[in-house]
Amino acid sequence: MSAVYLLVLLIPVASAQTFHWGRCPTPKVQSNFSLQPYMGKWYEIEKLPAHFEIGECIQANYSMRENETVQVLNSQVFTLRNKNGSRWFIEGTAKVVDPQEPAKLRVKFASFLPYSPYWVLSTDYNSYSIVYSCTNIFKIFHVNFAWILSRSPTLPAVMVDYAKKLLIEEGIDISKMTHTDQSCRV
Repeated sequence: MSAVYLLVLLIPVASAQTFHWGRCPTPKVQSNFSLQPYMGKWYEIEKLPAHFEIGECIQANYSMRENETVQVLNSQVFTLRNKNGSRWFIEGTAKVVDPQEPAKLRVKFASFLPYSPYWVLSTDYNSYSIVYSCTNIFKIFHVNFAWILSRSPTLPAVMVDYAKKLLIEEGIDISKMTHTDQSCRV
């Protein structure tokens, strides 16, 4: 299969992603990151578009497993034609690859998929987290993902502004970043 043919097949997915020419940026991650205080529930406040996140009230819940990996339980609410929404869940696994860089995790949600980066750029563990992921494709372009997370369904505007400024300073294009509705009653 030629690279051009593969690129044509990727066009429908591309509309829900942020593609950029060149290789992934390599932003600085949280220094002295500790995994244990990061565990628990996080609410998605804003994100770069992702084909796997099209619902509302997106949440992530992290918990340590006995084998030192992290159980990742992501959920989102889908509402169809003015009916009550349903919360959908997907379980994944995250792990620290290099103990010298614990803020650089790898995560996957299906056994047949490779691990993807999950880099914690900044967090105070109690209120906010800024997460980045990027995948190089054919060493020609890359796909960015970024999330601004909060321990509560809202985050003060000053914190959202801080997160966006940090992402921009690290060379990450946030022009397509969108707000995530957290007002679901499910």
